[in-house]
Amino acid sequence: MNKNSTACPPGKRLHSLKRQATPYFYIFPTVVLMFILLVIPVIMVIGYSLYNNVIVDPEPVFVGLENYAAVLKDTAFHKAILNTLFFVIVSIVAHMLIGMVFAMVLNTRYLGNKTKGIFRVIYALPWMFTASVIAILWRVMLDPNGVLNYFISVFNLSSDKVAFLADRDIALKAVTLINIWSGYPFYMISILAGLQGISTDLYEASALDGANTIQTYFRITLPQLKPILTSLLMLDFVWTLQQFALIWMTTGGGPVNATETVSTYIYKQAFTKYQYSMASTGAVILLIVCTIIGIFYVRQQKARD
Repeated sequence: MNKNSTACPPGKRLHSLKRQATPYFYIFPTVVLMFILLVIPVIMVIGYSLYNNVIVDPEPVFVGLENYAAVLKDTAFHKAILNTLFFVIVSIVAHMLIGMVFAMVLNTRYLGNKTKGIFRVIYALPWMFTASVIAILWRVMLDPNGVLNYFISVFNLSSDKVAFLADRDIALKAVTLINIWSGYPFYMISILAGLQGISTDLYEASALDGANTIQTYFRITLPQLKPILTSLLMLDFVWTLQQFALIWMTTGGGPVNATETVSTYIYKQAFTKYQYSMASTGAVILLIVCTIIGIFYVRQQKARD
């Protein structure tokens, strides 16, 4: 047999290469945008963290890891870490509990479809508002002359007006409450979708075996929801850790750093004190934490698949 007769014609080979390259042409613009808007800024911030007086000084000095040592020794950064841990942990736990309760209520068979529809709209309202709307709404409500203080005076709970966002002992709890209110609908909607995806055969089998409501919940409902709950916890941890707009527009990190978190600390270092090197260092530390959580999230998704 002639060797040239079995060879692929040049036209057919070119057509095959075009077909293989077509998907890459579609994703090429997205890859370029991600490289310009994500990869390059991250590399620049990492580089800034290794120099002193970047942007301000035309000839910054390379200092290596000295900025990291300075940030980790900064008492304001320590305070920001403690506030962030309280803010994140309390928010995540409350999001999980409230979202689970509301999702169970909306999934119950004892409510009609119209009633469920009304409750879904009401419960999901906080998720529809932007951070600026939420901040303004709660600042008005928590004002010394606001709605909450009015009810406090009506029910004689306190003789003095409470400055929820100006009191160092209350401000962080108040901001955390606002974040809880604005974030629980994400859990509620996701858990509700998971509940509706659980087969009714499992519940019928457990009923035949004599299992009560609590046993059914812990042995069927929770195990079936475990992949969703794990994903929600990881995503919420990263989102809450990076929460900035809500805190900045309600308290600005005050009073006297009472609500200072890592995100507001980074912002103040850059745009209030013009210490861009310190701000970049704090951003890199936050990036490392979020990356670690992201790796666990990806592994969990792969294991789930």
